Amino acid sequence: PTGKEKEKEKLPPQARMHRNPRVLLRAAAHLLRPTTAARQPLTNARPPLPLSPRGLILPAQRRAFSTDYGKDVDEVNRKFAEAREEIEAAMDSKETVYFNEEAACARDAAGEALGAFDALLARVPPADADALRRSMGLKMEQLKAELKQLEE
Repeated sequence: PTGKEKEKEKLPPQARMHRNPRVLLRAAAHLLRPTTAARQPLTNARPPLPLSPRGLILPAQRRAFSTDYGKDVDEVNRKFAEAREEIEAAMDSKETVYFNEEAACARDAAGEALGAFDALLARVPPADADALRRSMGLKMEQLKAELKQLEE
């Protein structure tokens, strides 16, 4: 071993540089993001009530998934955005030594997002599941297509 390699061997494992520092930085950033449970809703901020031809629509008349499953929908959207970022990072690292690692991260993130969407569809009533498929189904298909493009 050379002098530098001997010095590296003396360092504790946590002080050595990872092969792909971008993976570590993204993992650290993921830990710093607040979870949906930690986010505090604004107490005095209320969205305006929409008007219908017959007058005001009361909150009880809104679609059930927008209120009952809103946090779950937000979580699926967050995972979708994260998966898209991972796929983009993997595409940027194509033809580099980091590609396999980046692609594995992208596959995991996409699998999480698609799994969360499927789990949400299984939990909601059929009418709400249909509404969710209409509103978010194309995004999930887009994610599958981008993942397939990454594999090529």
